[in-house]
Amino acid sequence: MKHFTCVQDVEDVEALVQKALTLKASPWKYEQLGRHKTLVLLFFNPSLRTRLSSQKAGQQLGLSVITMDASSGWKLEFEDHITMNTDKAEHIKEAAAVISGYADLIGIRSFPALSDKAEDYQDRVINSFRKYASVPVISLESAIRHPLQSLADLMTITEHQKTARPKVVLSWAPHPKLLPQAVANSFAEWLLRSNAELVITHPKGYELDPAFTQGTTIEYDQKEAFSNADFIYVKNWSSVHPYGQQLPVQEDWRIDGPKMNISSKAQFMHCLPIRRNVVATDKVLDSPRALHLKQAKNRTFAAQAVFAALLE
Repeated sequence: MKHFTCVQDVEDVEALVQKALTLKASPWKYEQLGRHKTLVLLFFNPSLRTRLSSQKAGQQLGLSVITMDASSGWKLEFEDHITMNTDKAEHIKEAAAVISGYADLIGIRSFPALSDKAEDYQDRVINSFRKYASVPVISLESAIRHPLQSLADLMTITEHQKTARPKVVLSWAPHPKLLPQAVANSFAEWLLRSNAELVITHPKGYELDPAFTQGTTIEYDQKEAFSNADFIYVKNWSSVHPYGQQLPVQEDWRIDGPKMNISSKAQFMHCLPIRRNVVATDKVLDSPRALHLKQAKNRTFAAQAVFAALLE
């Protein structure tokens, strides 16, 4: 594995999941692996779980960790053959090369603008660093994917599944803000590389890009989708067509106790942060069937497995 920006970078997904679970059992097993090496984390957007879990993962591998808030005061130019006479003072070619001289690994977090699909789906920030950096690049979430979250999700499913091929439902839920498709896109990609049955349910108009969902079952009836589910993964995303919009929804798609009980064995998942009593009710989140805090804990070991694989 040379970079970690999407599931296609990973040759053996199951092996990476098992590596993460091994590190969870023995977090300091490879504490000498990163000795005298440096992890640089660039955040073009704010973060809680990703920032803290990535820093902790690096430290448990013996890495020196440098974290930079790149969201203000540092504007990069990504266009080639351009006269740089605007407010962008540095080109990605120089920036990526310079950071590569300071780092052995570079982690990057960037969000979409949600105004132009073609622009966002180029994933320009991540792909430009991947192109011009001379060290491995890790996506800490990009405009269209969140692979570290997906790896932690697969860890969690592996730990809690009770059948060899669980039924996993990815359900849209309401949210007051416009959110990207990154988590949902990535979750679909990774689940399709696992031994699980994936069903995606959402109101009409909230279809994800087919590039990420080809091979999945799409069910517009949420209750029907929940039938016999082993895991219900809940996430909001804005529409793809028209892009980045909040479309009106007639039915309440919030997750509550009766919906969870459609399948008595279903366990609840969410990537966090979550709006209580908007996305899911208190009863769901405080239930012993809720796994969202376990997913958050697994973020450290998912990141640690990726860093270790790249260092090795």
